[in-house]
Amino acid sequence: MAKKYKFYVVWKGRNPGIYDNWLICKAQVDGFDGPQFKSFDTIEEATEAYRNPYKNYIAKPKAVSKNFDKSLIIPNSICVDASCLGNPGKMEYRGVDYKTGKEIFRKGIFEEATVNLGEFLAIVHGLSYLKSMNSKAVIYTDSVTAMAWVRDKKIKSTLSPTLNNELVFNFCEKALNWLHNNTYETQILKWHTEFWGEIPADFGRK
Repeated sequence: MAKKYKFYVVWKGRNPGIYDNWLICKAQVDGFDGPQFKSFDTIEEATEAYRNPYKNYIAKPKAVSKNFDKSLIIPNSICVDASCLGNPGKMEYRGVDYKTGKEIFRKGIFEEATVNLGEFLAIVHGLSYLKSMNSKAVIYTDSVTAMAWVRDKKIKSTLSPTLNNELVFNFCEKALNWLHNNTYETQILKWHTEFWGEIPADFGRK
């Protein structure tokens, strides 16, 4: 029996678009933070899907697990997030108090940066802030990539330094130095967007 032909829509990836080859599609989403993609049987279905939001094509969970009930979010926390217009592009990040919704810190605009770098800087900024305040609050982030970079004290970005993005790389160097020269007890926790909605620090630009 002949192999069934597929078309792949990438709403969010390195190069969004429609692909007729899985390996090419895979290259757009592998290692990309929060990729959005789905396969379709016909080019007509894929074309129609690409014109519409990704959320229209994802299955909704039948029930919310009690393990992800919103009441289990730790109130004494700050939420961090980054926004990047383009990839790379203009990036900024911020931290928001979960209980009050008040913005605690905000940095940017950084030119020719990526959202992963912004998410990383936001976490480290939050760690530094909480330590300076002697606070026992936790940090929520929706970026698994940034959590790994902080844990490993190593940035694994493919972005190359240029004169345009010198500022963001300077900030990253300072953040890494802070991680290597400081200890902290702050918990860094994953914000489960699929159950809790957008993280409170989200810039609302999706």
